[in-house]
Amino acid sequence: MARMTDDRSKTRRTFLRSSGAVGLAGLAAGCLGDTGSTSSSTEITMILNPAESDVDIRSQYQPLVDHIESEVDVTVSLDRASSYAATLQAIRSDRAHLADTSPSAAVAGSNVADVVGVRVAYGAAQYFSLITTMPDSGIEELSDLEGETVSMGAQLSVSGTLVPMTMLKNAGLDTGSAPDGDPVDFEAQHSDHTTAAEQLINNPDVAAATTGAFSTAANVPKEQFDEMSEDFVELSAEYENAGTADQELQLLAVSDPLPRAPIMARSNWDDPIREDVEEAILNAEDLSHDDDYEGEELWFSNVVEGSHEDYEPIQKVLDELGLEFEDIS
Repeated sequence: MARMTDDRSKTRRTFLRSSGAVGLAGLAAGCLGDTGSTSSSTEITMILNPAESDVDIRSQYQPLVDHIESEVDVTVSLDRASSYAATLQAIRSDRAHLADTSPSAAVAGSNVADVVGVRVAYGAAQYFSLITTMPDSGIEELSDLEGETVSMGAQLSVSGTLVPMTMLKNAGLDTGSAPDGDPVDFEAQHSDHTTAAEQLINNPDVAAATTGAFSTAANVPKEQFDEMSEDFVELSAEYENAGTADQELQLLAVSDPLPRAPIMARSNWDDPIREDVEEAILNAEDLSHDDDYEGEELWFSNVVEGSHEDYEPIQKVLDELGLEFEDIS
């Protein structure tokens, strides 16, 4: 399991603006749709985090929109962000009122956005990061990944990159200046959770994938979780469906429990209706689609009240990697 040390004496680095996936290039107005006038008390925009490339996230989130609009006199517009960083940029530039974000944004955006609540997936307010390989890869433990190619999530993804980097580091691999730079002992390829898993399965040059458990737990036989992580067995919403996918993957590592992603609200959103919107989100009980819906269901069942303090484990991950997010928060 990942050991999240809180070593605040370490030299800290800051993610720099760049043309890479973490940089703010492409976050100008053209990246997000026109959100309309933010002065209107009945029109609000929610920015959505692009965690999985194969999901129509606007359709996926429609039950939450329908619930908010049924409880409060507002019209909710959904925008898919171009990157993890773009969710915070939309909040920072006052172009969105609400944000579906990665857990890292609760730390990175603490000066521009408030945590409305922590999302719960069928009773579980915590989730896990997995590192997997192909069963015939010859990779038996994390240290075997030295000199190999690892397919990872986006550079700001907690379960797809940040936590796995600490797991690899604690296994003795030199992670260098990753994730804003290159690791020394292995090559990291960044994309999203779905793509990372697909690259592992389809590209023989990729030795392992680092993803959220929601992406690859179904590929791992239950007995491997039973042997490796009691926390996963007891806490993970993904354990029930473990081993049900056709393509089997071998489990190399499971993280400690992580707080699930928050829904955040822009701190300077000063409108009386904000309280009603937040209350509606926290009171939502049925976020399922109609029976004729054929797309991906919303991955969380409800939202419980939360705060930035819930994401202190993520701060410890950033501290261990020596990272700050001043340039995007």
